[in-house]
Amino acid sequence: MRLVLLGAPGSGKGTQAARLKADLGVPHISTGDMLRAAVAAGTPLGLKAKAVMDAGQLVSDDILLGMLEERLAQPDAKAGFILDGYPRNLAQADALDHLLAKLGQPLDAVVKLEVPNDAIIGRCEIRFAAEGRADDNPETVRKRLGVYAEQTAPVADFYARRGKLQVVDGVGALDEVTARIKRAIAGGSAAANG
Repeated sequence: MRLVLLGAPGSGKGTQAARLKADLGVPHISTGDMLRAAVAAGTPLGLKAKAVMDAGQLVSDDILLGMLEERLAQPDAKAGFILDGYPRNLAQADALDHLLAKLGQPLDAVVKLEVPNDAIIGRCEIRFAAEGRADDNPETVRKRLGVYAEQTAPVADFYARRGKLQVVDGVGALDEVTARIKRAIAGGSAAANG
């Protein structure tokens, strides 16, 4: 299974990817985790990324795509993967399509977790109070939701036009949301609504 999880920050992508990875028998690939690991390991791309991050800039799409290509070449990703946090914009979605075509590993499905902004802000406020994560500050979350709406939301349309998108209600108990995702990737769009 080759799967992309889309959704706004705080929609539950990382949580659901971690839950699905054992069931699907494929790795959960978070571009943020991958980036931090490459920097820590001192790989050539990791060193490039570190220099960019140390300068206070965003890591380029080319560096991220190179790291993703290296990660997808690893043996545990041969049977598939769950991508979380990538693609974040239309250029990345197009680049990912080309990379996967080159690797002969086209996506099986793209699942978008649909969660209202009010619910996301509430979730992040709880996490902010419990963990103190700076990116969960309510004002920061509102800004991140604006960036998501502008840059990442169009990625869902990109995959919908290719017949890959399943929209799943991301509100409810964790087990319920996981079951909805499994139905969506197993049976198509009619199952995603159940």
